Amino acid sequence: MKLSTPIVILSLCALLLGCSKSNEINGRSLRTANRSVSFIKDRLPVEQRVAFEISFWSLRDAIRNNEEFLDTIDGKTPEEMIDLGKKLFQKRKSEGYKDYEQFASWEQMIDHYTQERIDQNRRKKADPRDRQNNVLYKL
Repeated sequence: MKLSTPIVILSLCALLLGCSKSNEINGRSLRTANRSVSFIKDRLPVEQRVAFEISFWSLRDAIRNNEEFLDTIDGKTPEEMIDLGKKLFQKRKSEGYKDYEQFASWEQMIDHYTQERIDQNRRKKADPRDRQNNVLYKL
């Protein structure tokens, strides 16, 4: 009985430590990185979601070597990823990267893509099959 209490406490502490990195990217493999990015993205506020996604995929575009890319993003929080994205934007903007010519700043680019995503979601039309799947019964 005396031995079981410390074992339970130690196992709970180990479990809590293992689960505490839910806000960081797991860079062990591309699969785990994509899974953790998806998990993190779904829990971010809308304002940060687009910036986080653009940062991640811009870094992936810039760093083609899988090992180097995974080393770069491993353990990064969303805020750190966004900072890396801003730095990459500034670097590419100063180098004359064609896709960034239309944007004066990082914030302008994020606002543009956020508005684009909002507009895409507004244009979605209701599927006519949804009306047939009504759970309300006609009495």
